[in-house]
This record gives sequence, structure tokens and C-alpha cells, in this order.
Amino acid sequence: MQYKCKVTVLDKKLFPDLQQRYLKDPASGACPFYEVGQEFVFTRYREEDDFWRQQCGKHCAEAWDCISRYIYTALQGGAIMRGWTEDERVMIACCNDGTRPVIFKIERLDYLAVYVREGEGRQEEIAAALARVKGVEDVRFRAEYAFFEVYCGKDAPTQEQLRAALPVTIERID
Repeated sequence: MQYKCKVTVLDKKLFPDLQQRYLKDPASGACPFYEVGQEFVFTRYREEDDFWRQQCGKHCAEAWDCISRYIYTALQGGAIMRGWTEDERVMIACCNDGTRPVIFKIERLDYLAVYVREGEGRQEEIAAALARVKGVEDVRFRAEYAFFEVYCGKDAPTQEQLRAALPVTIERID
């Protein structure tokens, strides 16, 4: 199993009374780094390692301090919040800024890297066959690596189920 982590900005709050009372600039306003609905996907596969590169100007230091540990846990395949959320692959967190906090949804995305033989020119057919397997939530073809990312739900399919569903030979599954 491979892992990615998706971070979605769910909400931004603003407490002008607290800014007025405590900040040097009482009109600081809402967080300028994030917008509701923004998504950031962190990948770690082969030479790809977005965790170490994503902060480069894309994240506020206060927010990064609060969410990076959960992102790292997700990228390692760990439970982000076992026993606290309905799905241990999901965490709701916020940054430390008490006058303008940003609320994030952090999700571990579980996927299998499926390499096939005789798949040239048949990517759509293969993706559709994989998508029909119980437990598969999404399928994407990664042309640069020539494999299919098969995103799994809580009940991931077995390798045998994936092999049985395809009209071509699976070379390997990572």
C-alpha cells in the first residue's frame, strides 16, 4: 500500500474583538495564506517527496507547525487520529492563530500502485475495470511511472480481486 495526504481548507475564522484588543495591527483581518476550498496533496513515491518541499512559501509557519505532524503520519500509513474520528485516516485540525484560525481536514489517501503488462493504449479500459472492484474509490493513471493509482476505502481489495478484474496481466502491485 502507498499513501498520500490531502489537506483541505474547510473554514477560516476571524475574531476582530481579539485582534482589536491584543494585536499590534488591530485590523490584521483574516488569514492571507489560505482560502476555503483550497486543497494540497502531499505525495511520497520514489523520488517524489512533497512533504519536504510543500512548505516553501505555500504554508504559513503557524499552520505548518500544527498540521505537519499529521501529514507526516499519513504519508507513513499511520492512523492520524485513532479513536477520535470516525475514520482514523481523517483529522480535523486548526492553526495556532487565535485571532484568525484556519480549519483543515487532513486525509490519508491509501492507494495501490498497479503495474500492468500489455496495457499500452488500454488505460481507459483498465481504469474502468479496476474502478468496478469492491473497495476501490478512484483510479488514476500515472503516465510518468506507467502505473495505475488505485485508491482504496477502509476495506481495500485484495491483490487477487484486482488481478481477477483485469483483462491484462498485472506485473506487480506496490
